[in-house]
Amino acid sequence: MSEFETVGLFGKPHDARVISTLRTISRYLQKRQCTVLIDRALAPVLKNAGERVAISTGLARRCDLAVVVGGDGTLLAAARTLAPAGVPILGINRGRLGFMVDVAAADARAALDDVFEGRYVRERRLLLSAEIHRGRKRRGSFLAINDVVIRSQAAVRMLEFETWLDDEFISQHRADGIIISTPTGSTAYALSSGGPVLHPGLEALTLVPICPHALSDRPVVVGCDRSVRVVLGGAQRVRAMCTSDGQRNETLSPGDGVVVTRSEHVLELIHPENYSYFNILRNKLHWGRERFYSHD
Repeated sequence: MSEFETVGLFGKPHDARVISTLRTISRYLQKRQCTVLIDRALAPVLKNAGERVAISTGLARRCDLAVVVGGDGTLLAAARTLAPAGVPILGINRGRLGFMVDVAAADARAALDDVFEGRYVRERRLLLSAEIHRGRKRRGSFLAINDVVIRSQAAVRMLEFETWLDDEFISQHRADGIIISTPTGSTAYALSSGGPVLHPGLEALTLVPICPHALSDRPVVVGCDRSVRVVLGGAQRVRAMCTSDGQRNETLSPGDGVVVTRSEHVLELIHPENYSYFNILRNKLHWGRERFYSHD
């Protein structure tokens, strides 16, 4: 008997390709006599596909496995609820790049066959917990899988802020903001801002300034066993935004601090048996593909 008897299905309800793939997977799971749970948001477009359960009120607690169909953004949204419940996630790619949803839709049934037969790779990735400090009050904490980003709300105004590692001062910055990224998030916003790619097996974070005023203000890699604190400065009229994975937002004012630590939870991903992180990078980032142009 498989260890995965109850499977939850997740995806965007307004994407026809996602719904088609979810229907196929639901029929497959029902033939295997699995208990199928579907996010209640999918109920209007997935008839007879499984039991409807709200993700916020019990779906995560009941799943042995979650299958997320869509892009990385869809997986991030579902994972912030699934990860604290310890639910492993298999991602089926119906998005664009797909760093975490690494199974092609055409291969979904074969991949699920392998998973139910025990032929898969289980990977654990670190998560972040962020908390906003305003005077003696604390707001949060909230979970981040990719990154915690602090950015100016004004399109043409830089932020002034300090960075600390525990009680050790790092630097004063003037920049559009800063990205505090996990290894998982190192191939997302942090990469496009000039940060390094971190292997997901590393227990480290990157601090990546966004468009810094001083060109010598470069990304820094630190261990995840210590807290990172960002303290916003500047005039009282300055407003900034703290964002978790680009999906949850909190407004910041001068004097506010954002404390980022390693979360007690981890993200568990299920990959095909032949999974290779560097193969994903080669294919998604087009590494090693030289182009030769003719003068004709």
